Amino acid sequence: MTDNNDSAGRSTSGLQADLFYPETEREPGDGNIQRWGFDIHPVVFPVALLIIGVFVAVTLVLGEQAATIYSDVRGFFEGNFGWFYLLSVNLFIVVLAYFALSKYGEITLGGVEAEKEFSDFSWMAMLFSAGMGIGLMFYSVSEPLYYFTNVPGFFDVEAGTGGAGIAAMTQTFFHWGFHPWAIYGLVGLGLAFFSFNRGLPLTFRSIFWPLLGERIYGWPGHLIDLVSVFATLFGLATSLGLGVAQINTGVSYILGENMLGILSVPNNTGMQIALIAVITLIATASVAAGLEAGVRRLSTVNVFFMFALLAFLLVVGPTMSIFGAWVQGLGNYFSDFLSLAFFTGTLGDGASTVHSWTVFYWAWWIAWSPFVGMFVARISKGRTVREFVFGVFVLPSLFSTVWLSAFGGSALFNSLQGNGAVLATYGEAGQTVAMFALLEQFPFSAVSGLLAVTLVVTFFVTSSDSGSLVVDHLTSGGKHNVPRRQRVFWAVTEGLVASLLLYGGGLGALQTAAIATGFPFAVVLVVMCYTVYLGLDKEYELLQSEEFAERIEDLADEDIDFAVGRSRTSVVTNVRENPGTTDD
Repeated sequence: MTDNNDSAGRSTSGLQADLFYPETEREPGDGNIQRWGFDIHPVVFPVALLIIGVFVAVTLVLGEQAATIYSDVRGFFEGNFGWFYLLSVNLFIVVLAYFALSKYGEITLGGVEAEKEFSDFSWMAMLFSAGMGIGLMFYSVSEPLYYFTNVPGFFDVEAGTGGAGIAAMTQTFFHWGFHPWAIYGLVGLGLAFFSFNRGLPLTFRSIFWPLLGERIYGWPGHLIDLVSVFATLFGLATSLGLGVAQINTGVSYILGENMLGILSVPNNTGMQIALIAVITLIATASVAAGLEAGVRRLSTVNVFFMFALLAFLLVVGPTMSIFGAWVQGLGNYFSDFLSLAFFTGTLGDGASTVHSWTVFYWAWWIAWSPFVGMFVARISKGRTVREFVFGVFVLPSLFSTVWLSAFGGSALFNSLQGNGAVLATYGEAGQTVAMFALLEQFPFSAVSGLLAVTLVVTFFVTSSDSGSLVVDHLTSGGKHNVPRRQRVFWAVTEGLVASLLLYGGGLGALQTAAIATGFPFAVVLVVMCYTVYLGLDKEYELLQSEEFAERIEDLADEDIDFAVGRSRTSVVTNVRENPGTTDD
């Protein structure tokens, strides 16, 4: 997206603004403080900094006690609200599918005059890099191996058998398939619609315009955006913590005695903080370059690296077993979809998997949803609701299953029919080493391992970049573009927060922060289902109105191009033949 539009959502003049924008004199960021190279919201920016500072300070002051407290907090949310996480995310899938398949699927994000601002490939590359990159690199091998030896309670099979391998792939597909992308898709759709179609600020407060009206510019809106900032920052910090742990392990494993034996790299919190510092500098340079020059190009590089690593494993790995695991895993995923989606383990022996894995994932995705959803919204102008849902919900979910089959399936093949080295190394050294233990089983392991490390680093950078841009929007009153100094400030802040929390409470602190912020935000998203419906329904009603038909006639006579999710000719022809209506 170009960086020359400072007027945020109200960038469109003409038909969309005249007929569809709400009647308000407020503009995104119109009450901002502009000083010292910053353009900040007078409430959200300082209060967000205060809340973040207090949370980090408490973690550092408590020291070793922090781990115990975070464990108790995490257990409280998982034990008492797991059912709510499961139910709400299932609701999001139903709502998103309804929007895409119903009459609302033809509505264009950005309105009748909107055009796509990125190619399909660039769009997919950016949204996938923001949504799943680090997580898939971290868990694609370790999670199936965990279920292979600790079979989830949903499945009645013996650990370490072929049946356990099937269960492992099915459970992993479930966690990385449609559910997380439904969360991202719903949030992205709501933000894109109310910003681009209604000209409101690109922040979460705008989604509640149908319920709050002008009050979104007051304290109700401030509170919504503050929760969004908190959830974004700590959801992102969790992923950065996972990513830097894997980078540290990968460099130590490849350069150390396990592979090349040329350098001993310590694998500890101090080294991970140093790595965060170095990578944050890279991310700072990228985010300073802006969305087009920095994030888009780096996201494209990510996708090429990801395809290269995937192709390598498909060629040198157990190819037939990978495709077999993918097909069988998909079959079991689809057949068990509803049962898994609503399985709480309350009446059986499966609660531990649900609480430790599923609830954590759902809370983590929800905590990430302001970040990923807003970023996806930012790059999706000009796409129809149906196209948006297909691109955000369906395609990434299916690609995730291919990736998981290649890496997780290869690890399971090694455990069942190979030398078992991957599982043994995983059992000894933990999750962070699993990916590299797998790659060690194939030719050119040092090269593929270094490529994997590079991929984690680039995902780290794009996540930090995207998160900085999103927090910028939230703390600048919804402006699409903010000063470069402000983008740099938030890139540095994200790295600093992740480092301090790793130092004070470890990865547990980051994961607890994600789960704790995920719960109140899940409530926000449930309400958002209704407000997005109200907005889309109003848009469709206006598209059906006689006033809109008359304006289309005028534009047709003037030979002015526009887009409403279908061809210009078909809309003009339909309106002329059926005044007051548009195509379903």
